[in-house]
Amino acid sequence: MSFLDDFKTRNFSLYGQWSGILTIIICLAVGIASIFTFSVGIIIFAAVCLATGLTLIFVEIPFLGRICPISENFTNFTRRFNNNVPRAGFYFLLALVQWFSLFVRASSLIVAAVFLTITSFCYALAAVKKQEFATSSALGGAGFAQQII
Repeated sequence: MSFLDDFKTRNFSLYGQWSGILTIIICLAVGIASIFTFSVGIIIFAAVCLATGLTLIFVEIPFLGRICPISENFTNFTRRFNNNVPRAGFYFLLALVQWFSLFVRASSLIVAAVFLTITSFCYALAAVKKQEFATSSALGGAGFAQQII
């Protein structure tokens, strides 16, 4: 399955995963950019945004959890989010943290908050529509090992 095939399925869980990949890139970029400000509060939220991006890499790309040396506790933590409802809640919680950065000062961290919210909405919509949780085979989901061989 390719990127376009994933979008033809009309499964919001797959939409959530692809928007999650975009969210990872945005969290890392915005976190790095915001860490060079002179506001201690924004620096703290930027560090949280960076940690969020790094954590989401292992949540959204299951193949990396198999090839990277990570602890058993972290593996168990990421496995908790193998369903639409937990992922929607996790993304919503992470978005809420970034929205709280507005109390310090408006910054580019708003972009991360918006994309975290959009991804949360995709997973929540998949849960409401009772769509099966799916991961893209292009990102290490079902059938990825067969593609390598």
